[in-house]
Amino acid sequence: MEYTFRIKRYDPDVDVKPHFEEYPIDLEPTDRVLDGLNEIKWQQDGTLTYRRSCAHGVCGSDAMRINGRNYLACKTLMKEFGKKITIEPLIGFTVIKDLVVDMDQFFAGYKAVKPYLIASEAPTSEERRQTPEQLDRYEEATKCILCASCTTACPISWTNESFLGPAAIVNAARFIYDSRDEGTLDRLRIMNTQSGVWRCRTVFNCTEACPRDIKVTNIIEDVKRTLLLEQV
Repeated sequence: MEYTFRIKRYDPDVDVKPHFEEYPIDLEPTDRVLDGLNEIKWQQDGTLTYRRSCAHGVCGSDAMRINGRNYLACKTLMKEFGKKITIEPLIGFTVIKDLVVDMDQFFAGYKAVKPYLIASEAPTSEERRQTPEQLDRYEEATKCILCASCTTACPISWTNESFLGPAAIVNAARFIYDSRDEGTLDRLRIMNTQSGVWRCRTVFNCTEACPRDIKVTNIIEDVKRTLLLEQV
């Protein structure tokens, strides 16, 4: 079947502003959008620039807007759309080139929440054991692949660069509720700042955009409840 990819292009070395270019391409309905992008780059226009790595929905690098919504190109099949699809870079970030955006601010928010285990005891040869119930408390948050789909779907992130964003809050929660971690209070204090969870307006865009089906809004609300109960 013949499809048309309408791709938003921008090369800062030659373009004054972004523009759209169209590419006709033969694909099967079961092919992925990433397959189409690869075919265009390899056979039609080698200047087309986008990120991709594992191609199996694990690395999160090929997040982009397809027909106005955030998707992973490697997980999205052509049969989910019509014969013509529009592809754009994630919004809210500076475009470096074509579909590649500057994610420095995104990862700065991620690093700010201390996304690692904090423990006073030195590592031993054994695992730090937990009960199934203890694991269940935070397991949902471990599914995040840092694709930024949730953060760039959030209207607060579009206008407020200081907001940590949904992905950072989810990764903070992953350790806040980990029974083995000792940095809970520090992270809760970070969540309790002007750039933390209170910026969230609970519109559920983040949950809808998540390619891993993480209940992002629920996790953010859980952190809010914890702050109110702990009175950090």
